[in-house]
Amino acid sequence: MVATMKKFVFISFHKDYDRFLHALRDMGMIHVAEQDSMKVDEEKLQDYLSTSKRLNESIKKLKQLRDKKAPAPYLDADTGRGMEIPAEIEQIENKKSALYQQLQVSLKERDNLRPWGNFDPENIYRLKEEGYHVRFFIVPGKEYDPEWETQYNAVVIQKEGSKTYFITITKGTQPADELQLEEMKVPEVSLEALNKLIDSLQEKIKKEDKALKALSAEIPSAEAALKAIESDIFFTKVARSATPAAEDKLLLLQGWAPEENVAEITQYLESQDVYFRVSDPEPEDDVPIKFKNNRFMRLFEPIAELYMLPKYNEIDLTPFFAPFYMIFFGLSLGDIGYGTLLFLGATAARTFGKEKISRTMRGMLALVQILGLSTMVCGLLTGGFFGFNIYETNIPFFQNMKNQVYFDNSQMFTLSLILGVVQIMFAMFLKIVNRIKQFGWTQALSTIGWFVLLMSVIVAVLFPAIMPMGGTLHLIIMGLSAILIFFFNSPGKNPFMNFGLGLWDTYNMATGLLGDVLSYVRLFALGLSGGILASVFNSLALGLKPDNLIGGSIVFLLIFLFGHSINMFMNVLGAFVHPLRLTFVEFYKNAEFEGGGKKYNPFRK
Repeated sequence: MVATMKKFVFISFHKDYDRFLHALRDMGMIHVAEQDSMKVDEEKLQDYLSTSKRLNESIKKLKQLRDKKAPAPYLDADTGRGMEIPAEIEQIENKKSALYQQLQVSLKERDNLRPWGNFDPENIYRLKEEGYHVRFFIVPGKEYDPEWETQYNAVVIQKEGSKTYFITITKGTQPADELQLEEMKVPEVSLEALNKLIDSLQEKIKKEDKALKALSAEIPSAEAALKAIESDIFFTKVARSATPAAEDKLLLLQGWAPEENVAEITQYLESQDVYFRVSDPEPEDDVPIKFKNNRFMRLFEPIAELYMLPKYNEIDLTPFFAPFYMIFFGLSLGDIGYGTLLFLGATAARTFGKEKISRTMRGMLALVQILGLSTMVCGLLTGGFFGFNIYETNIPFFQNMKNQVYFDNSQMFTLSLILGVVQIMFAMFLKIVNRIKQFGWTQALSTIGWFVLLMSVIVAVLFPAIMPMGGTLHLIIMGLSAILIFFFNSPGKNPFMNFGLGLWDTYNMATGLLGDVLSYVRLFALGLSGGILASVFNSLALGLKPDNLIGGSIVFLLIFLFGHSINMFMNVLGAFVHPLRLTFVEFYKNAEFEGGGKKYNPFRK
């Protein structure tokens, strides 16, 4: 259900406004109605947003760099230290970028110099001072002319691939100018020096990588800094939500809080220099939503939030779809073995990871436990256990159970349709309650007519002795229902308009209800297909294993485990998604769920 909320209106003197906001944040119970009516320092807000973005990117990068096999212990969180981390990462990245550029240039130079071998370029310059000119040429192997060795004192240094590398040594004038060939510039460093430079650059890059990885131990500090910035952003947005009055001397702020916290909030606010008023929400107010369900129903709230939150004046459907979703999941997965694995896995995670997992994750694991138990119970209907059927064994206990709970395919098909009818009729009942709650009795009369009409048909089919189909009692009920359907679907409008709308509503109900009920066949289809695939993997494992005891056991286990891992993953995914579709489409639609509420998010650090 949705918690009852109270509206708070605050009036603060402009000089006390900032102090009041800090007090409001320290209290941490008021959901402030955010507006953009007050001018704030946009540059300051943009700085906050920019810092938040940089911190987010830094945290992602550090988590990627963290050693998964031997992680370094986290350091204690320090918000001030966390603020410095993005700049340090940027500085390291800039150093690495410069080193990489130098490395790429050096590698290219080494590739060019390697064919010439290792020599000291200073010797070339000494020869030049003595009047000798040494020039470096590269030509295709077919174009090299041996006569150049006589004419220009050419010396072949290397033949690599289709190219020939050679030098010419001349004195005085440079007759080698006559050669129209590709010439390489005299290198400035030797190959040996270049190799040392490359090794040095690679070592420096590794050093920067280690420095970057070392920062991953300070992820808690970066996350603490991010929370502080997000708190500042939230504060700034709340600050701009006030409405100025009395020539900007007074500032009006509106907020919401659960009714159960009003006494505590009132006691706190009476110690502050602020005027406030508490009232009930008006119909036009956009009231934030806070769920207030028991421990079991609370587990299904994350599923409800996947779609949409209800409006404040709507019924929270979470407690009403939760039992159905649990059953639908069990029927869709439909294997005792798979349900047992889900239950034991979630139980082990909750037991051994109690100190490491968050409260939200504990709730999710508890939901998995419940869904696993549901799968185990629903699996008893067909007897599936990792693709084997327990009712095909000669164990007396299972044979007795078969007589009590076993459902064949035809019965499972019928059960799926019955569950669809039950949930849709229940949704129509909630639709009646919802309309009465929001708009009054008159707006619910047409839906009451449809509900009574459909219930009369169901009772006539199931209990013909009490009310035979087409009998006097049944005809009277159908007649009264028709009056409500055709003449009270839009109270206040022309009767002929109502009659026309009733005909249109009848057409939509006749086609829509049939399609909605047939959608529940997927519960039977998913369970059946999963069981068939599981038995196929069992047949493969048994058929492909060799006769050797050890080898056969290994092959059987490999195929069995691999096949059932794939099948379980696919079936669990299907068992999660398809009941969601039945909930959010068939159930929500027939309950006339509108949604669009926003979550209660109190202003706090």
